[in-house]
Amino acid sequence: MTNGGDEAVKQQVQQYWDGRAASYDGDSHHAIHGDEQRDAWLSILREWIGDGDPPRRILDVGCGTGVISLLLAEIGHDVTGVDLSTDMLERARAKARERDRSVEFRNGDAESISDPENAYDLVTARHLVWTLPNPLAALREWQRVVRPGGRIVLIEGHWDFDEAFDGYREIHDELPLYDGRPPGELVDVLEKHGLERVEYEPLMESVLWGEEPNYEQYVVAGDVPE
Repeated sequence: MTNGGDEAVKQQVQQYWDGRAASYDGDSHHAIHGDEQRDAWLSILREWIGDGDPPRRILDVGCGTGVISLLLAEIGHDVTGVDLSTDMLERARAKARERDRSVEFRNGDAESISDPENAYDLVTARHLVWTLPNPLAALREWQRVVRPGGRIVLIEGHWDFDEAFDGYREIHDELPLYDGRPPGELVDVLEKHGLERVEYEPLMESVLWGEEPNYEQYVVAGDVPE
């Protein structure tokens, strides 16, 4: 597809998530509903990212309403959140103000990060790669902005539903990782495209999602070469 085609797809993705912004946090699969769910996510993030002592510079790509960004800030990290959807970002900024968390939220493209090389210790993203017309370009960008020896941590899934999501019916064929991927396949992609020591862990505990998940959920991470 041409770059112009990619931009048209991204515009539809942005419009879709702008339309979801008002209702997004109402779903326990997306946001945090209660202390037990919050503590479960904090435990996962501490295990895979660290506890904020010392603080790490983290870029949360496709941050949406800031769910993961704000949890990472609560642990003590220095977090920047980037998203295409301006309406999602408005929600994220409002939550940061309510919780007195210092997180920079800005509009941006996961496939073209505005930061210089080696600007971060880690990149995180949750349920993002399926929305990208060029996920390999995104992976190259994430490695570029993470320092050598840093880490990329992705929370992902594999759903493969019978029908395309509303808002994605016209564009899902243009998204190479639409439907997500089984963890072993995503491990192979990350290793093939430059990450080292890639590992994953299932995230199937119902407390994380507010109910029993109806598709495969997991966290996968790898190191940027020294």
